Order: sequence, then structure tokens, then C-alpha cells
Amino acid sequence: MDATLPESVRVASIRRVAFVMSNAIGDSLISMVIVRNLRASGIEVCVFGTPIFALRHWFPHVPIYPLPRETDCESRFEAFDAVLQMHRHQPFANLSGAHRQVIDLHDVEYSDASGCMAERFAQFCRTRFGVAAETISNGITAPANLKHRLHRHRVVIHPEASTDDKRWPRARFITLAKRLQALGYEVCFVIAPGERERWRDLDQHGIAAPAFDDLHALACWIYESGWFIGNDSGIGHLASNLSIPTISLFRRRASAERWRPAWGTVRVVLPWQWVPTARLKERFWREALTCRRVVAEFRQLAEQG
Repeated sequence: MDATLPESVRVASIRRVAFVMSNAIGDSLISMVIVRNLRASGIEVCVFGTPIFALRHWFPHVPIYPLPRETDCESRFEAFDAVLQMHRHQPFANLSGAHRQVIDLHDVEYSDASGCMAERFAQFCRTRFGVAAETISNGITAPANLKHRLHRHRVVIHPEASTDDKRWPRARFITLAKRLQALGYEVCFVIAPGERERWRDLDQHGIAAPAFDDLHALACWIYESGWFIGNDSGIGHLASNLSIPTISLFRRRASAERWRPAWGTVRVVLPWQWVPTARLKERFWREALTCRRVVAEFRQLAEQG
């Protein structure tokens, strides 16, 4: 494909796309919004990625493959008209060296446009590919053997995040769990193997933390749970995507507006805004986001069913 042609001509000639997904769960689920929109417009899309391959049973109508080795990218993507990757340098640092037409979503992610990322990605499909009626649905479909929210009194708590600055304090999550237990709920923490050392004494607090063989097993378990509470994280996006009523804890309003979970019933809980200046808000957000406030939000959500 001739890169000197106008963009409108180049995009019009794209009929087969490879989408290289992020290594992050949330980014992958949001990127599937683009996959669904492009496929609905008649463009063939094949997906490659690690978390999304683990969730391939939830997207039965989309061809999903493991992430190839970087040295195999040129041969693996040769048959595609274009290759999409959300970030410019991950998971592959030099994807443009392996294919003649690479499209990244950097400008979509960091633009001053309004809307959460799912809405931005849907709009990208319209403005870049001419999709007539974009949707923020990514088409996730539960396996037929599962029953949605079977365990209505089970509250899933994910107390971890990709970086420390997104983590609400450990002690507050434990206090939250005990208060929900006192209200009659079964509370379970979801913790990855590499994170369990920080939570090794949960049993002493009477809090369960089941282990799962893979991301698919976790998704099945969340799908049959009643509620979800957690930090800004990929697991929060997964719960939202599975239409589990979700409470998502964010440290800043701007971050929440961009990265909030986009599906189902979601309540974003922010710190009290009495802290002056952005720098101090960033530093003291954990103190300004109280357990009482999270419990109050949950009780309001629970009243809605």
C-alpha cells in the first residue's frame, strides 16, 4: 500500500485488519469496541494478544490468536492491509518496521476530546474508517452454561491496580469487607498470584481470596457474582463488561472521565474535593476517599438491585 496516497484513499482500501492487543486487560476489552465496529462495517479483523486470547471464549465470533513473537510479526501480518496497535511501543516496540500500514491509537487516547475511552474508540471508527453507526458495545457474550449474577449476595473486591498510585489503602479495603459482611454479604477478594504476598493474612480477617486457573475462569466466576468494587483496573473493566454492578474508585476526576468502565451499571467514587490544588489532591486522595463513602455508594447501588 502506497503511504503517499491520501489517508481517505488508504483507509478505503483497508479490508483486512490485524489488531495487536495490549497486555492490559482493560485496554484489550476497550479495544474490542473497535473490532466490533469494524467487523460490523464489513472489515475483516483478526485479533492477537495475551489477555484477550485467554478471553477468546467470550468473543466466539471473532478470530483471536496468541500474541506472536516480535521476530515473526512481518510474516504473520503480511496478508493484512493494516495493523492496529493501541500504544505506539507496546506490546511491540517497532511494529512499523514489520508492516507497511500501522495505525496506533496514541492521538485518540491523549486527545482533549470528551468521553471515556470506549466512546473515543467508537468515534475513532467513524472518523477514521467511516463506520456509519458506531457502538461502544464490544460484543462480549457469556458461555451458555453460566447464569448471570447467580450469587447475588457475593461481592467481589479487587484491591490491587497496575501501579501503586491507583491503590486505595489496604486497611480500608479490609474495613470495607468487614462492613459489607456485617450487612450480610459474602465478600471475596480477587488477587493475582504475584500480589498474594501483600494479602497473605486475609484469612485472619475472615476474608476469602479464591484462586483461579486463568483469566477465563475468573471471568466466569465474576459473571455469576452479584457486585464488584475495586480500584481503577482491568478487572473493574471486566466486571463492568460482564454487566456486574460496579463501584470503581478513582483518585482524580479527569482520570475517571477518561478511564471509567463503560458498560452496565457503574458508580465512580472520587475523593472528597476539599483538598486544595491538584498536587495535594494527588498526594492525599487516599485519605480523602473514606470507607464510609464507599459503603454509602454501595448501599445506594444495592437498593437498585
